[in-house]
Amino acid sequence: MRKLKRTITLVLILIIPYVLYIFISTGFFRTIENTTNFEVYKTINIPGVEDITIDEGKDFGIFISYDRAGEREGQAKKGGIYGMYFSKDTIRVQSLTETHKRELAPHGISLIEIDSTKHRLFVINHAKGESIEVYDLFHKDSLVHVNTLRNELIYSPNDIVAISEDKFYVTNDHYYSNTIGRLAENYLEISNCETVYFDGIDYRVVDNDLSYANGINFDYYRNLMFIASPRSFKINVYNRQENGDLNYIESIDCGTGVDNIEFDKEGNLLVGCHPNLLAFSSYAKGNREFSPSEIIKINYRDKGDYTVNSIYVNDGKEMSASTVAPIYGDLMVLGNVMDKHFLVLKQKNSH
Repeated sequence: MRKLKRTITLVLILIIPYVLYIFISTGFFRTIENTTNFEVYKTINIPGVEDITIDEGKDFGIFISYDRAGEREGQAKKGGIYGMYFSKDTIRVQSLTETHKRELAPHGISLIEIDSTKHRLFVINHAKGESIEVYDLFHKDSLVHVNTLRNELIYSPNDIVAISEDKFYVTNDHYYSNTIGRLAENYLEISNCETVYFDGIDYRVVDNDLSYANGINFDYYRNLMFIASPRSFKINVYNRQENGDLNYIESIDCGTGVDNIEFDKEGNLLVGCHPNLLAFSSYAKGNREFSPSEIIKINYRDKGDYTVNSIYVNDGKEMSASTVAPIYGDLMVLGNVMDKHFLVLKQKNSH
């Protein structure tokens, strides 16, 4: 009996620090207080708008939709790609794939301008295995499918960033496919997720040192790559080499579960975040009604010289599980994982 008690005591001594670490490192003890200098300008009733990108100079954006909550409940849902068009005092949205027959369960997207009439769009698609769908977008509203790309290195894709019309990077948010391995990645912060580069011909791993690699975006003007790790509450910064290699510079401590990354006109990072990862996990499984949202703005000036400011925090009742927050003028568009709607916010006291 004494031996059993000693064994139980030893196990508890070993386990309790890990449990405390998980709770602390996932934001479980953080107090969520609603704070923002934005107000709701428009609510758009389209579900599961996980990623959005805006070409502010062209007055339009692209977003994807997939009803993950419906899928969780066993309902067959059709994903789609949408255009969002801005003009004075109006925002119009329209489906760009309503007549397409291709099955879509879209995730991350990347849009790159080719010329004055054409953009190229890359979309991660989880339907029927993992693929990258490549589209040409003409005159902002005519979407033509170009190609479907598959490779064994793209096995758990989360986000994508285009470098040119045929070159891109993709993050894999997990390395392991089995349950035990994924639990270890999710809760013990094992850092071995792979970021893959496609040079137009070949695929190769260029980074494998992140826990839950997520949002990725590239600052073309400063040649800086940013990759988010929500599990580690950090964003890694890299120099991109001419051959596509990524040279690590530093990690930005963000204090929240960073997701997709967008830029404003000044080059600041706008990042959709999950301040409490355990609440988000419970919400995603349908066991919790809300999950808090946060948007942070990062002014990255140089190595070791940056500021991180929280510009929107909400307990989830306005919108749960924020993932992305691109800017258009004084508007900020908030996407999310599973809500039935997404939001357009307007900066207070703006005219």
